[in-house]
Amino acid sequence: MSIFDRFTGKEQKKEWYVVAGLGNPGSQYAQTKHNVGFQVIDLLAEKYHISVEQIKHRAMIGEGEICGKRVLLVKPMTYMNLSGESIREIVNFYKIPQERFVVIFDDTSLPISTLRIREKGSAGGHNGIKSIIAQMGTDVFWRIKVGIGEKPNGWDLADYVLAKFSEDDLPLIRQGEEKAAEAVEIMLQRGPREAMNRMNLKGKNMKKAAQEAEQTKKSEQNGVEA
Repeated sequence: MSIFDRFTGKEQKKEWYVVAGLGNPGSQYAQTKHNVGFQVIDLLAEKYHISVEQIKHRAMIGEGEICGKRVLLVKPMTYMNLSGESIREIVNFYKIPQERFVVIFDDTSLPISTLRIREKGSAGGHNGIKSIIAQMGTDVFWRIKVGIGEKPNGWDLADYVLAKFSEDDLPLIRQGEEKAAEAVEIMLQRGPREAMNRMNLKGKNMKKAAQEAEQTKKSEQNGVEA
């Protein structure tokens, strides 16, 4: 039995939803590719006037309301590889079932700025997700993957995800972060499957998104309006 299963079907006086964004604490990691999850949390916090300043359960957390739902915004402070330890503490304390938990993180397998929402699956090489799966005892939990683009040939993966975005990529990743925040809103209003139907790109659409992202970069480099 997973940690989530302990709280499935049990009514709570305060029905909290947990929205966690993954990243690394510290100014040296700010705005890096691996901190996209943190940046989406910051977008939501700003839009809904939620202060994510309380230090609790080895995380920065903020309590507020989004789309009529009680929401806990979470940024684990354990460093990426131990994210699951903080998440486990929070899920246990707030008694969160699987359907009221979502995690947001970067994905190198997706074109920059694109999203993929999934209910379950392997870590796919992402150490933060690997830690959550290990700590929760299941790979069944909602996740929003934000594409940061494939690492260039010759790059070490760690060096790539810990690097900052180029000036050309910044507008694209901002679009991706905004779409991820919108996906959270849809999940809270209409459910995660509706968010999947609206936000996920498949097949030709994914290829087209990659081509458009590349064209946007080239246009900006040439000083041409896309």
